[in-house]
Amino acid sequence: MDTNRKIWNEGQQNLRRTLAAGDLSKAIEQFLTQHAMVHSKKVSRADVWSFEDELWQGLTEKAFRTIPPKGGHSIAWILFHIARIEDITMNMLVAGNPQIYIRDKWAKKLKSTIHHSANRMDNESVAQLSSQLELTALREYRAAVGRGTRDIVRKIRPHELNQKVDAIRLQTVLDQGAVIPEAMEIVHYWGNRTIAGLLLMPPTRHNFLHLNEAFRVKKKV
Repeated sequence: MDTNRKIWNEGQQNLRRTLAAGDLSKAIEQFLTQHAMVHSKKVSRADVWSFEDELWQGLTEKAFRTIPPKGGHSIAWILFHIARIEDITMNMLVAGNPQIYIRDKWAKKLKSTIHHSANRMDNESVAQLSSQLELTALREYRAAVGRGTRDIVRKIRPHELNQKVDAIRLQTVLDQGAVIPEAMEIVHYWGNRTIAGLLLMPPTRHNFLHLNEAFRVKKKV
């Protein structure tokens, strides 16, 4: 593991300990650094290494859309998926806001025919989505989600950290088709998390894990 990824992992452990201790101001500071590293510098303006910017270096449109020979995901699908998950969890579940995807009509800009999180898609559907997503718009959508997350986290109050996700908000996710019935396990997972728990997984570690996957795909294709 290179130095930047090692630093990120150490930061994630520090954030976990700080959240457990209930030190909100320190946790927000640590979160914003962790989050900056899995988004473009255009999102945070922070002077830190950007995993996303590194991924885009030398990335061709063909490589962006290609699924490795033995199957799996394209980089297009990965970036769409992590943006959708962050949008759904941070806006709908943490803040109780509308999805940026719906509010700002991103489906049309992205040329996307789906409105859900992209979980439980079959190989044919992944290939179709990968072929049609608009590359520049996807970068812009993910940046818009990232900026929204940072605003939401700055407004979290101490008493909210240990609160479970509101059941009504979870139902809204289902009602709006943000997660398909075949992927209900992810809704159950979110329903068992506190707000602090959500800060650790979708907007930080989930992004990190899938960006690592995207780098592996980039090397293969």
